[in-house]
Amino acid sequence: MDEPDTAATDEPVAGANGRAHGPEPVTADEPDRAATDQPADEPTAAPPGPAVPDRRDHWDRKVAKGLAFLRRRLSGDYEVDEFGFDPDLTDAVFHPLVRLLYRDWFRTEVSGLENVPADGPGLVVGNHSGTVALDALILSAALHDQHPAHRYLRLLGADLVFRMPVVSELARKTGGTVACNPDAERLLGNGELVGVFPEGFKGVGKLYSDRYKLQRFGRGGFVSAALRTGTPIVPVAIVGGEEIYPMLADIKPLARLLKLPYFPVTPTFPWLGPLGVVPLPSKWLIEFCPPIPTAHLTDSADDPLVVFNLADQVRETIQQTLHKLLERRPDPFGP
Repeated sequence: MDEPDTAATDEPVAGANGRAHGPEPVTADEPDRAATDQPADEPTAAPPGPAVPDRRDHWDRKVAKGLAFLRRRLSGDYEVDEFGFDPDLTDAVFHPLVRLLYRDWFRTEVSGLENVPADGPGLVVGNHSGTVALDALILSAALHDQHPAHRYLRLLGADLVFRMPVVSELARKTGGTVACNPDAERLLGNGELVGVFPEGFKGVGKLYSDRYKLQRFGRGGFVSAALRTGTPIVPVAIVGGEEIYPMLADIKPLARLLKLPYFPVTPTFPWLGPLGVVPLPSKWLIEFCPPIPTAHLTDSADDPLVVFNLADQVRETIQQTLHKLLERRPDPFGP
């Protein structure tokens, strides 16, 4: 494109008095109105700032989700499997509540998720602690939220859990079942991800002085279930649970009277009454270790030596990983 001829416009034009007249100079106190194309008394528009999120849209979505959930519950438009697992209730109620704990209260960091199978069966074996077994709930919710496949962890619980009226129903609805080999093998045979804590109440109810020292793994029933189904075993180490309710003593006579495995005395319970059940805000680290294959050992499911050696390998893997995580977290209540 040709450029316009600016010579005619740039040359000064002689006026009647003989002086050359060019464009009128613009003084400092008189802004160039032609450039702004606005009246002098009209303020200029403010530059656009960062977009402000509409809080109304956020709450509108929450209300809409809540109403949709209630409609499904009232109409019966949800599924429950043969074990009583209700994914709709778990996603809408259980996980959001636990998410507040693991993400905001415990500031949980999860690593090694690439070691958890994206599909098919897997047996996740972890250490147990904390006086109240919050570690199982935290592990289940964190795994579902952060795993790329958003897998559900089907937890195996002690008989006591399923003898308690309200707790039993909640455990079933969120995917739990009794810790026995037939149920574990059925879940693994269906391609589920199963979670087990072989220390049981010995791990949850140990004193604070024994923190992060793994207790005996029982008779290795979880190994037999993995061997019979050829399922890989994924050890997982959990640091942080020992500090939420540090158990200073166990009142055994009171525990026997109440038919409980232990009656804990912590820095806040029973001294503070109901406030004593509020967990201390410890820093949590969870690491999934590389899986241990078992497909080549399916014929050895009833061999006590193979079962014991594999259980010991899992236990040692978790213990060594706990030591490593504790070095990463020198302050139990740090950021």
